[in-house]
Amino acid sequence: MNKKTMLLGATALVFGGLVMFPSPKLAEAYRGDPNVQGPNCTPERHDAMTQAFESGDYNAWQEQMQGRGRVSEVINEENFAQFAEAHKLALEGKTDEADQIRQELGLGLRDGSGQGRHKGNGMGR
Repeated sequence: MNKKTMLLGATALVFGGLVMFPSPKLAEAYRGDPNVQGPNCTPERHDAMTQAFESGDYNAWQEQMQGRGRVSEVINEENFAQFAEAHKLALEGKTDEADQIRQELGLGLRDGSGQGRHKGNGMGR
């Protein structure tokens, strides 16, 4: 095998690894870490989300989410106040309390667990 083929193969493996196993920090944004910004975060959207959480405005939050992510399937007008409380606790560094609320809501925690309310066992999607 020549060096060019080996280099090309190694490059493909590295690139494949980056695609298959993205940075864990990007995934953290979807797992309850409010200090990690997601790929759709802009200063304007961040401000709007902060306002929605602080004022308990489910409709403003829903508008910003635009149906993105599993959280928009689980959180509704009835449980938004709990979700906003979990967000507040997480910002305060009270991650155990925030995770407890997230678990009660059926949202996956940092380990990927969580079944969702009234959705059976979460399989078969």
